[in-house]
Amino acid sequence: MADLVQYYGTGRRKSAIARVFLRPGTGEWKVNGKAFEEYFVTEQQRVAAKRTLVVAELAGSFDVVTTVKSGGVAAQADAVKMGIARALVEFNPELRKLLKSEGLMTRDARQKERKKYGQKGARKRFQFSKR
Repeated sequence: MADLVQYYGTGRRKSAIARVFLRPGTGEWKVNGKAFEEYFVTEQQRVAAKRTLVVAELAGSFDVVTTVKSGGVAAQADAVKMGIARALVEFNPELRKLLKSEGLMTRDARQKERKKYGQKGARKRFQFSKR
């Protein structure tokens, strides 16, 4: 039985988590069992998800299989981007310097700020009444 060659990377953004598997192939994408264009509807999301492969000039040489959960679709696209970057570094450690200089290896740590008590939201207050 032939062994399946694949490279794995985990990407995170906000609360979205993407598990990315890169397999040598023709550039076919599957996201949660759906086609790439079916899952990432807007062009901005598609560009964000594919950015790592475009920068590394490996766009047509890997099949990408991902499972994403939580968060919104835009955050999931960014999580896929980071997962692909980590999987590519596993494939070829020499790509790390290029990907790091493009900012693709850095985890975006910004999270939703918590709602505070006595307020309407994280920053917004209840309306103030003088009288």
